[in-house]
This record gives sequence, structure tokens and C-alpha cells, in this order.
Amino acid sequence: MPQTVITIATRGQGLYEFTGEAAEFVRGSGVSEGLLTLFVRHTSASLLVQENADPDVQRDLREFFRRLVPPTSDSSMRWVIHTQEGPDDMPAHIKAALTQVSLGVPVMNGRMALGTWQGLYLFEHRDSAHRREVVLHLGS
Repeated sequence: MPQTVITIATRGQGLYEFTGEAAEFVRGSGVSEGLLTLFVRHTSASLLVQENADPDVQRDLREFFRRLVPPTSDSSMRWVIHTQEGPDDMPAHIKAALTQVSLGVPVMNGRMALGTWQGLYLFEHRDSAHRREVVLHLGS
């Protein structure tokens, strides 16, 4: 069963599309029917299937999560104990817990069965740049 690890360089909080890299992996695998499993190897980032046509969707998602879980420097977050790695760290862990660290995408006729406007995204929850690893595994 084919598998690989891709590295996604981030520049701070936001969504980073990697649909193309995943599609290339599926094409190169030779598997025509199966399930692509994706797993991010971090606790302060997550994975999403999301719209890839209108960038306002990404902006609105970032703003929603910023409002839902502000940095620990915000007075509403005084209850947080884990603060030694900066005001964005514990909120990043909470955001990752609210989303998902793994995805399953069916593969049909050698292609991911994503909808017209769907893309695969790494959702970076930390403020600074990181190199995030995503494991791709294709089972038939």
C-alpha cells in the first residue's frame, strides 16, 4: 500500500492548500479504487476539506476561529494554564481539538472523489512559521 509524507511550510495562522500534492501522490500510486487517509503529525495544526474557489471563505474561517478561541493574552482566556510557549499555543491546541487531524477521501477511477469546489487544507493554528508533516496513505 503506497504511502508518503509531505511537508507543508506555513507562514503563520491560515489555511494552506495541498490538493495538488495529494492528487499527484494518488496518480503516481497506480491505485484506481481505494481510500486516501491523511494524517497531520502535529498537535497545533489540523486538516480540512474546504472550498477552494473563494478566498473569503478562508478569511472568514480564520476570523471565526480567532473569535472562538482568542490568544491567551485576551482577558477571556485568563483560565488557561499552559502559556509557556506563547499566547497562541494553547489556543492552537484547542482549535486542533475542535477540528480534525485526519481525513479520509475516497479514490475512484484513480482520482480523489472531491467535489468541484473542495480542496485539502492544512489549517495552521500558530502565529509563527512552521514545517508541518502530513502522512498520506492509500489503501485499496
